[in-house]
Amino acid sequence: MMITISHYLVLAAVLFSLAVVGIFINRKNVILLLMCIELMLLAVNFNFIAFSRMLGDELGQVFVFFILTVAASEAAIGLAILVVLFRTRQSINVDELGSLKG
Repeated sequence: MMITISHYLVLAAVLFSLAVVGIFINRKNVILLLMCIELMLLAVNFNFIAFSRMLGDELGQVFVFFILTVAASEAAIGLAILVVLFRTRQSINVDELGSLKG
């Protein structure tokens, strides 16, 4: 059995749809929202790698490195905001973010 590009695309579609469902189902926990965004970026990375391998071009793999850099910085900044939110409100509920407006 050989793994084709359609296998990678199906896996990416499943990951992306799982992340979208996770965002719509859980709108209260910031950590789960960040994890769902990371899953979306991972699905996009799968597509870039699959098409890069199929076309024999390394440009898709270069884009993956940029996406991973953005994802790492997004996770670091998101967790820093989460720590500040927890210190001020003693909760990580998304509904309480509106009370932080000035």
